[in-house]
Amino acid sequence: MESSRMAFLGCVLAFLSDPSTGYPNGKVKEACNSMMPLHGHVPQKFPKHTAEVNVTQFKPGEHVKVTLSGPTFEGFFLQARDAENLEGAAIGSFVLADKKRSQLLTCGHVKNSAVSHTSKSKKTQVVAYWIAPQNSPKRIQFLVTVVEKYSIFWVKIPGPVISQPNTPILTTTMAANVTLPTSLTQVFNASECGTNKFCVRNPWSCDPKAEDCFFLSFRHDHPDSVMVEMSGPSEGYIAFALSDDQWMGGGDDAYLCISEDHHIDIKTASLVGRTYPELDSEDSLEEKSWRMADGLIQCSFRRKINLPAFQGRVNLDASYYIFLADGDVNEGGAVQKHDRQPLITDGKQNITGPPKDIGGSRSPFLIKIHGALMFVAWMTTVSIGAIIARFFKPVWSHSLLFGEEIWFQVHRGLMMMTVLLTSTSFVLPFLYRGGWSKEAGVHPYLGCTVMALAVFQPLMAGFRPPPQAPRRAIFNWLHWSMGTIVRILAVEVLADDRIQILQSINSAEAQGHTFKKTVLFIYICGNVAFLITFLTTIVQI
Repeated sequence: MESSRMAFLGCVLAFLSDPSTGYPNGKVKEACNSMMPLHGHVPQKFPKHTAEVNVTQFKPGEHVKVTLSGPTFEGFFLQARDAENLEGAAIGSFVLADKKRSQLLTCGHVKNSAVSHTSKSKKTQVVAYWIAPQNSPKRIQFLVTVVEKYSIFWVKIPGPVISQPNTPILTTTMAANVTLPTSLTQVFNASECGTNKFCVRNPWSCDPKAEDCFFLSFRHDHPDSVMVEMSGPSEGYIAFALSDDQWMGGGDDAYLCISEDHHIDIKTASLVGRTYPELDSEDSLEEKSWRMADGLIQCSFRRKINLPAFQGRVNLDASYYIFLADGDVNEGGAVQKHDRQPLITDGKQNITGPPKDIGGSRSPFLIKIHGALMFVAWMTTVSIGAIIARFFKPVWSHSLLFGEEIWFQVHRGLMMMTVLLTSTSFVLPFLYRGGWSKEAGVHPYLGCTVMALAVFQPLMAGFRPPPQAPRRAIFNWLHWSMGTIVRILAVEVLADDRIQILQSINSAEAQGHTFKKTVLFIYICGNVAFLITFLTTIVQI
């Protein structure tokens, strides 16, 4: 019995000492090396919080202000480490700015070498001061773990890198000839676009700080190199490419900023065909830096104008179409297909020439015309033609035009216009793609069906029986059903509440004729106004 009690007590003590227990008081010395909260949960991938410093250089003995900020959080764990050995021990010591919300910890043999929280109270900002030791490495990077709540946390969020004087700030050439990117200390701005920088923005003239702004800039600030800045909302990657044409592939020169394990990999690649980019093993970029916060990926680097030693890198003093894309990465960090059609500049641009501030389009010109013609056909001409045939026979029953009733001539003219617009629109994607597109999903199949039914309708109408013929009812049913099917396929969903208004009016009433004419006039004006607005928007995409 005694042994059973001892075994039970041992189990209870083991349970109470489970390392997955959290540390609401911030005494997390057990996590000094890994900086991982022992919460039994997987850390989040994309951080929301940032650490900032007030200097970019330091000398031994100096104080550096470190500010952690972001959405509300409960806990944190801050250290400084050798930027070239982030798995090493904590470097230097800290002093506190707020002893109520933060406390000092000793990691390894260095006293006060880390800062953590004192309680689970909500915070949005914490400040501490790091003291550089006498034997400090040339470069220091700050790392921070942030706990939003028990099950949601981020581990080793990379902070800014600071260096001692006469040490390159943005890049570090390591023993294996690898360039170490550093963290940007501030977000990009567009104040010099068009004056000192060549900028591409989408939407045009957007602020790089905005959550929906894709931004790319080139600063020709050195005779033989260009400084590149790129940012955009993405949790996977953002990229741009330089191409001789408006088709992605064919050896285009691409540059990617890829989010992986709380940091950004800045890579070059070649685009061969409509496949995934082939990342280069050799690094041809300099002064690489990045920042990842508020849902934005930001990266910058310097590239020499001519790189004859690197295959696939084009000369930057020529003109190219500029592509701007974004997408996801899989769990292994591999780049996936971009989420949407890439932004493409309207013409070839020389990024080393006079500075410009331009936009681009995510839809090629022929595809824009394709969409515009289909919209005119199936939202305007066919809708008006169907309404006239359905509701205006009694209104214009005795009025003739070229020997036929007016309603029929107008209906036939609008439907033939629909077929003409659809036929023209149908050809354009094939001209653009140079054939059938296997990447467009079900869209081309629906388009072919719409085209076939649109042509079949007037052919069937040419063989319609006389009004009193027994087979006229069959024709009417087929004509209506075919028209309805093709409209549904073309527009997908046609919820036309305006038809219900017309159906509520008795066609035999004289005042109904006037009302219907008024409604038709308003309907046409509304369609035309909406059409103009829509087409104007298409041009601006």
